[in-house]
Amino acid sequence: MEVKKLSISWQFLIVLVLVLQILSALDFDPYRVLGVSRTASQADIKKAYKKLAREWHPDKNKDPGAEDKFIQISKAYEILSNEEKRSNYDHYGDAGENQGYQKQQQREYRFRHFHENFYFDESFFHFPFNSERRDSIDEKYLLHFSHYVNEVVPDSFKKPYLIKITSDWCFSCIHIEPVWKEVVQELEGLGVGIGVVHAGYERRLAHHLGAHSTPSILGIINGKISFFHNAVVRENLRQFVESLLPGNLVEKVTNKNYVRFLSGWQQDNKPHVLLFDQMPVVPLLYKLTAFAYKDYLSFGYVHVGLRGAEEITRQYNVNVYTPTILVFKEHINKPADVIQARGMKKQVVDDFIAQNKYLLAARVTSQKLFHELCPVKRSHRQRKYCVVLLTPEATKLGKPFEAFLSFALANTQDTVRFVHIYSNRQQEFATTLVPDSDTFPGRSAVSILERRTTGGRVVYKTLEAPWTGSESDKFTLLGYLDQLRRDPALLSSEAVLPDLTDELAPIFLLRWLYSASDYISDCWDSIFHNNWREMMPLLSLVFSALFILFGTVIVQAFSDSNDERESNPPDKEEVHEKAGKTEPSFTKENSSKIPKKGFVEVTELTDVTYTSNLVRLRPGHMNVVLILSDPTKTSLLQKFALEVYTFTGSSRLHFSFLSLDKHREWLECLLEFAQDAAPIANQYDEHFMERDYTGYVLALNGHRKYFCLFKPQKAVEEEEAVGSRGALDSSLHLGESRGRPSCGLGPRPVRGKLSKLSLWMERLLEGSLQRFYIPSWPELD
Repeated sequence: MEVKKLSISWQFLIVLVLVLQILSALDFDPYRVLGVSRTASQADIKKAYKKLAREWHPDKNKDPGAEDKFIQISKAYEILSNEEKRSNYDHYGDAGENQGYQKQQQREYRFRHFHENFYFDESFFHFPFNSERRDSIDEKYLLHFSHYVNEVVPDSFKKPYLIKITSDWCFSCIHIEPVWKEVVQELEGLGVGIGVVHAGYERRLAHHLGAHSTPSILGIINGKISFFHNAVVRENLRQFVESLLPGNLVEKVTNKNYVRFLSGWQQDNKPHVLLFDQMPVVPLLYKLTAFAYKDYLSFGYVHVGLRGAEEITRQYNVNVYTPTILVFKEHINKPADVIQARGMKKQVVDDFIAQNKYLLAARVTSQKLFHELCPVKRSHRQRKYCVVLLTPEATKLGKPFEAFLSFALANTQDTVRFVHIYSNRQQEFATTLVPDSDTFPGRSAVSILERRTTGGRVVYKTLEAPWTGSESDKFTLLGYLDQLRRDPALLSSEAVLPDLTDELAPIFLLRWLYSASDYISDCWDSIFHNNWREMMPLLSLVFSALFILFGTVIVQAFSDSNDERESNPPDKEEVHEKAGKTEPSFTKENSSKIPKKGFVEVTELTDVTYTSNLVRLRPGHMNVVLILSDPTKTSLLQKFALEVYTFTGSSRLHFSFLSLDKHREWLECLLEFAQDAAPIANQYDEHFMERDYTGYVLALNGHRKYFCLFKPQKAVEEEEAVGSRGALDSSLHLGESRGRPSCGLGPRPVRGKLSKLSLWMERLLEGSLQRFYIPSWPELD
């Protein structure tokens, strides 16, 4: 009984301590973690974060709790540096749903902290959540952002990478761990790169890879990311890695095409490799090797168990029961090198291929290949000489090249490399080594050179006679090479070689097509395989563009339909004023400027419409106001409509008229702001009520509070006759631009006052008229 009570007491104590630990872990205050007040600015928060991050970074602080402290600091800064998360925390004590890995990291800290304090034996509960034990398998594969960008991405052009995204307290991660461990051991031995990203500690890298859930498995090849979406079993992962590799890496070779395949060395400028094996499919090790050396060799596969491979097997005396790799260079009748072994290892295959990367007398087609074949001299003991054959391009191999090739095969040395260059394709290079072109007109030449600097400086010796491939030529070249071993000063000439042009580079159109194809392929994969959250911005942009395009087409279609239905305006000049609307006629001369409407809408400016048509006029809009009197109303409106009709197509222009009989005082007040624009009446002017302002036109900008003034030609002449004190600026009245008429002050028709209004309107739209600004619009009584 006492034992039972003691057991219950221990259980209660454990539960109580557990609750206290969880409550203490839940009490997370980002302000307290960073040591700032709740009113701290962003600058103070950032300063405190940098100071604490340097102090508690796990790489610099060896304290056992430095890692957890650094996670807390990062989490606190993530909340306080975001105004939305900071506001949510201040109001609700939580940063919100968009914390992502932050919440996961918070749970990780709470429970791991509790676990470390109580030292539970996890094997008792069968939950291996101790990250230190579980992650020991993946520790050597852990990736950081800088390591991924600087090493993994460039290396993915030589081998594919398989990367797992994991985190603590991930049940699925624990479930796939045995399969992952088995696959890693197999694929790493074949040459596949392995990486592990801990989403809790490397959130930036996880977000960069597009992994928003754990566990996630993805592959990287040529810098491109592909996600694994099948069940995590060994065979599926192996097939996923194979699917990452290009499909044209290895060519299937049989009796029918082996001669064509091996003879392609002249066009490809590469050695050709053949693997003989009984497996019906190409081994993954061979595919990975072909991908790693795709720029240097061409690879083929012969299935010896298939009918149609007997001739090639017998031709090269291949043991069909043992995997065999043959390397062919310039001679297709006999392999340059052979390797046979059961269960070939990656290191053995790599060493074998690396020793046969180049032809015996490779053709230099680019500056990069020239650097590899003819490296710069590093020291006196590491001299590297290049024997260069400069020969014209020919469809068939001539005697000079055949002799040069046989000489290279018989005199292969570690310190001497034999290469050839087409002189017609690399003319600057050939001219530098053979300056006396008269001695070698269309013939081959041989030069021995040693590169001194990467900038192109070389020392060289060119054979005096053209290279014909005769025995005497071979004997002369052999004598130079023997003498060069004893006396490097034989290379007495110096020169700076120009860079070689890349002969095999695709043209611009092909490069553009390849880039477009890759981009379309990436978009296709992203749409159907990647996370939809990553694709939402792109999909939103596409649908927005389609909606705008479709809307524009529909609007344009309806607009064109309405234009076709509009009838032509009348030919005669007939204007009828009905309910404030005037219908003008137009001639063929201005038919190109005909607006869509067949009338001019002119409203009267009164105290009712004053606010909407002027004071609160929208920005960028102007109201063109005609000043008239009751006797001149009909004739002036008709002429006004005719003059401004071609400008009614602009939605920013409004047209009104103002009665001089009703609002003379408002007009006089407004004209006071026009500098000498018109004589302003006062109590000393005996003609106060006789001043004629009919025919004046005001262009009023209600938003910016300015106006432009059109003054009729008749009023200008009257002012000159009475000796007015100043003439109106040329931008205010358009009759003066071509000179004033010399006629006298005879009476003129009222309609003639607006004869120059259309020219003034054009200058108004150009913005070349003088503007008169006012502090505020006067009241219209």
